[in-house]
Amino acid sequence: MEETNTNPSTPQPKKPKFLVRVLFFLLALVMVLGAVAVVVFRDRLSLDNFKRWIHYRSLVLNDSGQADSFLYNGSLEDTFATLDGDLLVCSTTSIALYSGSGTQYVDLSVNMKAPVVSTNGSLAVVYDAGGSSLYVLGQREVIWSATDLNSILSAHLNQNGQLTVVSQSTGYKGTVTVYSSTYEKLMSVNLSSAYVMDAALSDDGKTLGILNVGQDEGSFNSTLSLYTLNTGDSGDFQPNLTCSLGSSVVLETRHTMDHIWSMGDDALTITDHQGNSTTVDWNDMHLKRYSLDGDDFAVALLAKYRAGSQGELWVISEDGTHQSLEIDQQVLSISAAGQYIAVLTGNQLNIYTDDLKPYATLDSTQGARKVLLLEDGSAILISADSASFYVP
Repeated sequence: MEETNTNPSTPQPKKPKFLVRVLFFLLALVMVLGAVAVVVFRDRLSLDNFKRWIHYRSLVLNDSGQADSFLYNGSLEDTFATLDGDLLVCSTTSIALYSGSGTQYVDLSVNMKAPVVSTNGSLAVVYDAGGSSLYVLGQREVIWSATDLNSILSAHLNQNGQLTVVSQSTGYKGTVTVYSSTYEKLMSVNLSSAYVMDAALSDDGKTLGILNVGQDEGSFNSTLSLYTLNTGDSGDFQPNLTCSLGSSVVLETRHTMDHIWSMGDDALTITDHQGNSTTVDWNDMHLKRYSLDGDDFAVALLAKYRAGSQGELWVISEDGTHQSLEIDQQVLSISAAGQYIAVLTGNQLNIYTDDLKPYATLDSTQGARKVLLLEDGSAILISADSASFYVP
């Protein structure tokens, strides 16, 4: 006869309790519904949408997504930029910073003849081109300034907050100074063989690119020299390599993690740290507007004729390939940031993704003449005396 185990110490298998089974069922239901929602609302559910909601949740928006306009102290001739979601306005007499609702956080009186602004997203450097004053802004205040520099030619901030300044100095054709994120001098390069037009440190803080202009066998020539960041005391540093950019007049440069983008009047050249260059020629078209502020792409508005509204919008990738979109309206302003591109015409504002797919459209631009795009896809519209934020 089989004996029954009656030992009370032997564990007996337990059936799941009813409440546990219900919780598992609800969890599975939520996961399924969430997956369905992601598929159905994938155009609405994105990290950029979440960022916009966090940053602009206090703004009162109309049905089109536009906030009330606010007055700024200046005019369309001023220099504008975005700084960590705010509007930066620089004139010859003042530097001002406004939130999306028009609250003014910075109101600094200055004396500059030609203000220029460069930003890395969270910080901005404002300098007087040809002058001696420079200001760095962040956290809605001025965090560092210098007023005794010699004839500033350019200034850039990399993603680490390191500052590169090109200035003139006695006995040289240009001096490039690199500052740490706490604005201590790290490296100073004196150039005597060719004039220095621009310089920028890579985003990882390891490679310094210097743009020089001079003559090669009697012809105008632009060259790009690359240096390894060296904190030595000597100003007589030698480049790792130098490559020619040809006779193109370089309008602006941008140094990312491992590429230097040189926007010229007749071509865009993209150079890596090994000196390999890819050149995108404008094919006899005229460069009307451009932006180097997108993530790993450049934007150029090109036209066959200097006058007229017919044109092409080119989006150029890091490998030199490009996509184009025909434009048949007069373009007042373009801007790029993050993965987005904004095109402002007299009739409307169109925002595209970096593959030129339509993302958002605003028909009522309230007389705006300039547009500034933010990395999350929102935009700032600027008219003669007022500005407004647009949140798609």
